[in-house]
Amino acid sequence: MTARIVTLTVNPALDIASTADAVRPTHKIRTRDERYDAGGGGVNVARVLHALGGDVQALLLVGDVTGQLIGELLDAEHVAWRAVPIGGRTRISYTVHEVGGAEYRFVPPGPQVQDAEWRALLDRLGTLDADWIVASGSLPPGVPDDFYARAARDAQANGRKFALDSSGAALRAALGQGVDLLKLSLGELEFLQGRPVPDAAAQEREVTALLKAGAARAIAVSLGGDGALLATADGLWREAAAPVAVRSAVGAGDSFLAGLVLALAGNESAPHALRMGTATAAVAVSQYGTALVRREDVMALYAQLAQTPQ
Repeated sequence: MTARIVTLTVNPALDIASTADAVRPTHKIRTRDERYDAGGGGVNVARVLHALGGDVQALLLVGDVTGQLIGELLDAEHVAWRAVPIGGRTRISYTVHEVGGAEYRFVPPGPQVQDAEWRALLDRLGTLDADWIVASGSLPPGVPDDFYARAARDAQANGRKFALDSSGAALRAALGQGVDLLKLSLGELEFLQGRPVPDAAAQEREVTALLKAGAARAIAVSLGGDGALLATADGLWREAAAPVAVRSAVGAGDSFLAGLVLALAGNESAPHALRMGTATAAVAVSQYGTALVRREDVMALYAQLAQTPQ
């Protein structure tokens, strides 16, 4: 039976992307190729899971007209979703791709969330049918640092697997609270350990230390151009980065997490899951926009990676 996955997004965003010839201070920047996507960590994960054929439903906080537009965009992609309304206005994130140059990302903190609103989100989460809960993204103002820790404990108490991708105090507070899969970037790994992690040996040492301390049952680390790693009590595996041209990094980590969770939820092996996550992220970064993938592209790249010596 296909695993049922619910994604949790406390701080969704309307993602707008555009292209400009050059970005210069004090000048009016003329943009083109505008694209609007439903965004925010868990929303991105849900969109990718849906594209890969997963049984997924997104749960999120939404407010005002920007929140309504996120719902319309999810409907247009046929992604199942449920929302808890808030009085604040859902944020807008803006990315500008400079032709032949850099990518500029403008990301606000999000609306002020009231105590009753985030509590209602936790309550709604408990009513949804799920085998896996995937929580991804930042916490907006007003939501306590231990929000994900509470969600993880509730998931554990109800026999659900819990995956987390967050940062800062919210990430630290969730360690050891029943997280089954912890997805980190290299910067987040260094944040948790309080020191630089300069090479592969250091990465493996620090991830192993987190596992032994009970931070999570499995830990994945996305390493950009250096690929990714996945560690469990049974071992540690690495996957090299796929050779693709990068067009946008927005949603890359969420795409990696989506591919990883889909494979793990299907009881695939850790090496298979890591390769699936790597292939999914690579397809996403090769596209213009937020977390855009096609299943056939991901599976073709997965097959290519499987033939590549590591």
